[in-house]
Amino acid sequence: MLDIRFIRENPEAVKENIKKKFQEEKLPLVDEVLALDAENRAAMSEANELRAARNALSKKVGMLMGQAKKDPSKLAEAEEAKAQVKANADRLAELEQKETELAEQIRKIMLLIPNIIDPSVPIGPDDSANVEVERFGEPVTPGFEIPYHTEIMESFNGIDMDAAGRVSGNGFYYLMGDVARLHEAVLAYARDFMIGKGFTFCIPPFMIHGNVVEGVMSQTDMEAMMYKIEGEDLYLIGTSEHSMIGKFIDQIIPESSLPQTLTSYSPCFRKEKGAHGIEERGVYRIHQFEKQEMIVVCKPEESMDWYEKMWRYSVELFRSLDIPVRQLECCSGDLADLKVKSCDIEAWSPRQQKYFEVCSCSNLGDAQARRLKMRVKGDKGTYLPHTLNNTVVAPPRMLIALLENNLQSDGSVRIPKVLQPYMGGLEVMEPNK
Repeated sequence: MLDIRFIRENPEAVKENIKKKFQEEKLPLVDEVLALDAENRAAMSEANELRAARNALSKKVGMLMGQAKKDPSKLAEAEEAKAQVKANADRLAELEQKETELAEQIRKIMLLIPNIIDPSVPIGPDDSANVEVERFGEPVTPGFEIPYHTEIMESFNGIDMDAAGRVSGNGFYYLMGDVARLHEAVLAYARDFMIGKGFTFCIPPFMIHGNVVEGVMSQTDMEAMMYKIEGEDLYLIGTSEHSMIGKFIDQIIPESSLPQTLTSYSPCFRKEKGAHGIEERGVYRIHQFEKQEMIVVCKPEESMDWYEKMWRYSVELFRSLDIPVRQLECCSGDLADLKVKSCDIEAWSPRQQKYFEVCSCSNLGDAQARRLKMRVKGDKGTYLPHTLNNTVVAPPRMLIALLENNLQSDGSVRIPKVLQPYMGGLEVMEPNK
């Protein structure tokens, strides 16, 4: 969410930013919020004048009432002043009610106006205009056919989607045996990898209040993603970033404690509405999964350096698992409204002969901090911090890349060396004969 003062001083820049995000339908919101802001400031100015007048009149009434004891002619003047105090109080109550209503209208509109994107973001209408920046590792095409990822898992008796369908419906799964163990090994390795980078491990709440949801994500994303607990002000998290950033709601953070670097484990719950292609079935796009996340809260001048570090951590982790990846810069039309800059890390799929998303790294500037009323207290006063987030790993989607890139011609799967300690020393997973 932008600062209203920024919109007041730079309306054309805000409109140009909306155009760059291909959201022309939002252009009228700028003039609308400015008109409401002007009306609100006028109401506040009149209210302040009435408060000052009230104080002066109250003193006058007291003085006149004192004089009326000696001079009854002053009583009428005192009553007239009392009547003016009453009229002013009624008008002040109207103005205060108006201020409350206008502030709420302004906030609702401000939540819809997108954040100012970084000048380096490529301009384009949707993800088709995202730009490949760099590749890491050589994509390998084996000389044998690679089965669909659920078939690989089934060869190890590692997945049961039919039973999950009976129990929970589409979009759920049971992971079994070595596949389930590999799933947990990846999470444990990712946890320790981030701890090794100096991040503090955290297990956050898996449900959050509505005001936290509003603070951390756009309204469109909220409706498309979040499951609400019926009858309660609680939502299941779609990613632990939600509760991790929400940890700082209404807090004043000492500048000496920055940067805050946290890595968190959580289950994630998503509606995933809409039709998806065959390659996005199986365990690629599901309603429930587990994830290791990283978030940073830092000084504004440090956020771009952290952005660079964070996506490179993802690259380093995936390369340690023998998975080729690439960095894809997200274009303006593919950025969620709160994001200043974002990139995806995509893993190579030997089966599909293309890359697919496994991590998403984002710099949100001060948008989440402003919404959540986070502040940093430093030597020169208070200011808004910047917030960033990035996926460390999100199995089971990440398992697709791991299984495909480590599959051997006999159907066995090599266990990368870094995962072997988490698999009891197992070097190769053998399929069931």
